[in-house]
Parts: sequence; C-alpha cells; structure tokens
Amino acid sequence: MPDKTFKAGDRVKWDHSQGATTGKVIKKVTAETHIKDHKVAASPQNPEYIVESAKIGARAAHKPSELKSA
Repeated sequence: MPDKTFKAGDRVKWDHSQGATTGKVIKKVTAETHIKDHKVAASPQNPEYIVESAKIGARAAHKPSELKSA
C-alpha cells in the first residue's frame, strides 16, 4: 500500500485521546522541527504533516498513517 500523501489545505481527520477531530493540513515536514516544546522527528524517509484543528486552532504533527481524508 503506498504512503498517504496530503497537500497544504487538504481537509483531514485524526484520532486523539479525547476522540476524533478534523482540521486542515498546514504543511508537510521532512526535517526535524518543533511545535511549542514538542520535537517532531520528521525526515525525508519518515515525513509528518503539521495539521491545525478546525475546532480550537491548535497545531500538531501527525504521521501520514494517522490521517484520513475528511
């Protein structure tokens, strides 16, 4: 199965400890970065996506396998 790919602006949904949420992709990350105090260990071989929650506007990084098209 090929890796899921998304682009900036795509609507996505994901699960978290409080249930499921929806939002949009901000950007694809292929190098180490930080969101607040959290280190995102992304690389070209293991990219992650910065997503923004539609409900509260919070940003987080997720692996492609954790995201679904909304």
